[in-house]
Amino acid sequence: MLGWREKGPQYSPVWMLSLSWLPKMPSYESVSQILSTSVVDRMADINLKEIALIVGVVTACYWNSLFCGFVFDDVSAILDNKDLHPSTPLKTLFQNDFWGTPMSEERSHKSYRPLTVLTFRLNYLFSELKPMSYHLLNTIFHAVVSVIFLKVCKLFLDNRSSMIASLLFAVHPIHTEAVTGVVGRAELLSSIFFLAAFLSYTKSKGPNNSIVWTPIALTVVLVAIATLCKEQGITVVGICCVYEVFIAQGYTLPLLWTTVGQFFRGKSSIPFSMLQTLIKLIVLMFSTLLLVVIRVQVIQSQLPVFTRFDNPAAVSPTPTRQLTFNYLLPLNAWLLLNPSELCCDWTMGTIPLIESFLDIRNLATFTFFCFLGALGVFSLRYPGDSSKTVLMALCLMALPFIPASNLFFPVGFVVAERVLYVPSMGFCILVAHGWQKISNKSVLKKLSWVCLSMVIFTHALKTLHRNWDWESEYTLFMSALKVNKNNAKLWNNVGHALENEKNFERALKYFLQATHVQPDDIGAHMNVGRTYKNLNRTKEAEESYMMAKSLMPQIIPGKKYAARIAPNHLNVYINLANLIRANESRLEEADQLYRQAISMRPDFKQAYISRGELLLKMNKPLKAKEAYLKALELDRNNADLWYNLAIVHIELKEPNEALKNFNHALELNPKHKLALFNSAILMQESGEVKLRPEARKRLLSYINEEPQDANGYFNLGMLAMDDKKDSEAEMWMKKAIKLQADFRSALFNLALLYSQTAKELMALPILEELLRHYPDHIKGLILKGDILMNQKKDILGAKKCFEKILEMDPSNVQGKHNLCVVYFEEKDLLKAERCLVETLALAPHEEYIQRHLNIVRDKISSSGFAEQPVSPAGKTSGVEGDKIPNENVKEVRSEPRPTQIIKPSDNKSQSKSNKLLGKNTDKETPHKTTKEIKEIEKKRVAALKRLEEIERILNGE
Repeated sequence: MLGWREKGPQYSPVWMLSLSWLPKMPSYESVSQILSTSVVDRMADINLKEIALIVGVVTACYWNSLFCGFVFDDVSAILDNKDLHPSTPLKTLFQNDFWGTPMSEERSHKSYRPLTVLTFRLNYLFSELKPMSYHLLNTIFHAVVSVIFLKVCKLFLDNRSSMIASLLFAVHPIHTEAVTGVVGRAELLSSIFFLAAFLSYTKSKGPNNSIVWTPIALTVVLVAIATLCKEQGITVVGICCVYEVFIAQGYTLPLLWTTVGQFFRGKSSIPFSMLQTLIKLIVLMFSTLLLVVIRVQVIQSQLPVFTRFDNPAAVSPTPTRQLTFNYLLPLNAWLLLNPSELCCDWTMGTIPLIESFLDIRNLATFTFFCFLGALGVFSLRYPGDSSKTVLMALCLMALPFIPASNLFFPVGFVVAERVLYVPSMGFCILVAHGWQKISNKSVLKKLSWVCLSMVIFTHALKTLHRNWDWESEYTLFMSALKVNKNNAKLWNNVGHALENEKNFERALKYFLQATHVQPDDIGAHMNVGRTYKNLNRTKEAEESYMMAKSLMPQIIPGKKYAARIAPNHLNVYINLANLIRANESRLEEADQLYRQAISMRPDFKQAYISRGELLLKMNKPLKAKEAYLKALELDRNNADLWYNLAIVHIELKEPNEALKNFNHALELNPKHKLALFNSAILMQESGEVKLRPEARKRLLSYINEEPQDANGYFNLGMLAMDDKKDSEAEMWMKKAIKLQADFRSALFNLALLYSQTAKELMALPILEELLRHYPDHIKGLILKGDILMNQKKDILGAKKCFEKILEMDPSNVQGKHNLCVVYFEEKDLLKAERCLVETLALAPHEEYIQRHLNIVRDKISSSGFAEQPVSPAGKTSGVEGDKIPNENVKEVRSEPRPTQIIKPSDNKSQSKSNKLLGKNTDKETPHKTTKEIKEIEKKRVAALKRLEEIERILNGE
């Protein structure tokens, strides 16, 4: 065997009692030198065959993870995290938590891992949100960790045992959550620098026990980097301290106690090597303290707020809390020993609380601590290779697990398989070391090899199979339900997966089951309410929301609730208000719910946003403005809030202020689609020629983001018409119609464009299509009648158009007048006269109607009813205001886009952005801009010229 063998004499327990009565034994410095001789020197290098074997095994176990998607926490950390986008400043990564929430906000998880988020951002830069690249990088990182771990193992094990430990680590199924789950990258990155820091520290001891400061400085840097990847990285300092005292300096606990005791009794001085050790430990501890202080400053001395559903034992009384938390230690050890039943979520009712000392599970806790204590005594009391190997294995298992143990401060989970990534290293070293001892006995050698091969092979198969569970959220949570049916969160998450597939009926069954498993789960009742709403069962939805609301703490004036209520649970007020405000008679009731949520949390930004929408609906723009300004005080970097404020200014008839706010939204998010679209419309409606190029630029950006939205192409066409670019206008209008065949405004304006460019016959089929979809389109009928009368000489067809107009609107002056011209063309002067008289009654101030009536009467008088006047083909009056102005209808979006929430406090019916939708539709503009009035006047002049032509016809000129 090539293991760590002692070259000097073996030390007996009697020797450890005292050094003074062994004059022939070497001094302490010599003993230390013998024990730790060439620990680093004996660290064998890793050859390419070993690396290739480990990489090959990792690839064989995790190749199928490349075909998995983003599931569970990946959604919040990747899909919903704006810190990944290139438009987000890099400095924001160091201001927000792992999930993209500002560290200063109370709802922040306080997980500060900016370097891990930076790697996500690099993934996004190369492949955006394609999950394969994220999974590939995770697999590569796992292979790197396995290789570095092999190098660490060679410090304490022989080459063969080190390879076994590394292979077991590479294939262990407990790692699927850390490797196949993308958010597990925090574990992988932290482990790389964790092990690198430890390896660096092992080189800090020079000849004659001197201190080599470069490795120590490098260790401190690597510890800081590991901590910026995940918080547990700082625990490597404790491992370095144990290594320094018990491995590098060769102390055992009795020897250390004896040496310190003799110093305090004045029988000896502190050995030089111990002084060197103290200096190194002081440097390590000081740097650790500095990192802790910085970390506390980053979280602003606040622990994250977790609910009792996340970690029930954390809010339980004594001794339930202590008994349960101590039981979790053997449970985690059992998962390492027997990873047959793995679950992605161990919160809520997965592990029942231990409320009595008579609970049988306390035996598992007692047995675990006895076994751990025995190993601890063996490793600390006795010298030798075996005890030192066990000691380092125990340190690797215990120290990195402390932050997640719940023993010193509560965390947001009960058990999490991914936090066992580093502790499993110690477990693998223990297994390999035990196998080494057994395989040295010739009787058990073959059996040990068979058992080891079976373990590694079955673990690899289990890992390969487990990866498929992470293929989608549905497969992941269904696999979890096979292990545990007492966790309401799992039932909720299966419901969410089905809900995302629009399978609301099946989703409802799982949400209802969640309420049965955990009747006081507010999130489950919210999910039921939202699903009933999606099924248009509003009564049941309201009942479910009311049930969730009844589970909330009752409001007490002056009481602060921020520390008691999970922010997501307050969304029950938002969801209930959004539901009932669909009823116009209950708007005040909805407003009361928003105000109630705000009273419970004055910093609840979402409540201000939703209330602003409601106040706009209630025609209270000034109060809506106040709500949005309050929300902006809480988050000035929210582009959607600036957009909504712009909509409020439009309602207040303040277009300049609206444009400023649109511009502010676009500064924060240059691809904000609604801000691009509505600001372009606002510029277009302003009538300022200098703004048209920017409006066109923004509309081009909009169609680049929304290539299937016909409104963008239509408004580009309207801009081109304003600029007299007829061919370009025709192109954009045709694209709009291609995307939306029944686009009323696009159809009419394309026909109008043809009629204005002497292509009247090309306009006819467009008008036919328009009138097929909208038979009551009056302007379309007028234009069609005009073309039929003047171009096709189809008097009968024109007559039908004008008569249909009057059927729909008997008071339509334009249609009535044009029908009078048709009667004249049909040589029915008396009918034409009566028609013009009726038209004049409708519009007594229109001079041209009176003039035409006089002409007809003159014709009747000169003919004496005896002869019919002969006249050339008459012309109808043109379409007054024949170009439909750009319609910009602003409306509050009442159905925000859904977001995937996988936590029980789900608010799926409430959009994160709560945008106010501004879309160009076919509705007529209720008022005209100055520009539009000028255009209408121009068209009126053209129409009067045509009327003069009609007069010449009527006069027989």
